[in-house]
Amino acid sequence: MSRPLTATVKAATRKRVFPRRAAIVLTQTAVEKIRNLLDVHPEAIGLRVGVRARGCNGLSYTLDYVAEKGKFDEEVTQDGAKVFIDAKAQLTLLGTEMDYVSTKLSSEFVFNNPNIKGTCGCGESFTV
Repeated sequence: MSRPLTATVKAATRKRVFPRRAAIVLTQTAVEKIRNLLDVHPEAIGLRVGVRARGCNGLSYTLDYVAEKGKFDEEVTQDGAKVFIDAKAQLTLLGTEMDYVSTKLSSEFVFNNPNIKGTCGCGESFTV
């Protein structure tokens, strides 16, 4: 016959702090572009990244200037650039790399998101 399992409760004498990985990682070119954009708009404290239902595949990214942090926004600060992740987009953007790419034809932020299951042909929308 086996003995029943037991558990003991012990009060911790000090709180253990675990390092937390940022929800979104910015490349150096994205950091530089965000800082340049914020220099032009001194009233803004950062950029808010979100997602909304739009496009042929379901969701697309949104970018807005932020004057103050929202109650449930996740704040990511990297090399002086602040990005706020909208509460509704936090799980969708978890582990994403935000880059800024400039070519002869366009300049845009690019999100390298490991959570995406599919994208549309034009690259504007995605599904998770």
